[in-house]
Amino acid sequence: MGIFRLTKYLQAKQFLKRMLSTLLHKADIPKGCFAIYICENKKKTRFIVPMSYLNHPSFVNLLMRAEEEYGFDHRMGGLTIPCSEDSFQTIVDEEL
Repeated sequence: MGIFRLTKYLQAKQFLKRMLSTLLHKADIPKGCFAIYICENKKKTRFIVPMSYLNHPSFVNLLMRAEEEYGFDHRMGGLTIPCSEDSFQTIVDEEL
């Protein structure tokens, strides 16, 4: 019985740590924006982007590529997009 309680306690502690981490990341995201991660050579860089990007075909194309490669179940709290930082910056600067 004691081992069962200890296991439940450890699981709850891990869950609370994940939730706290997620809340801390969400706290620095302005209203009307969301976080994405650009993944290049297993290095992830976090960007905060406005919701208005969801209306642009170039960004929707990136989201479709992300779905094909990673799916949409992310524990990090933001979408991961498979492209280089330079490519993403070019799309943002030129298209959006």
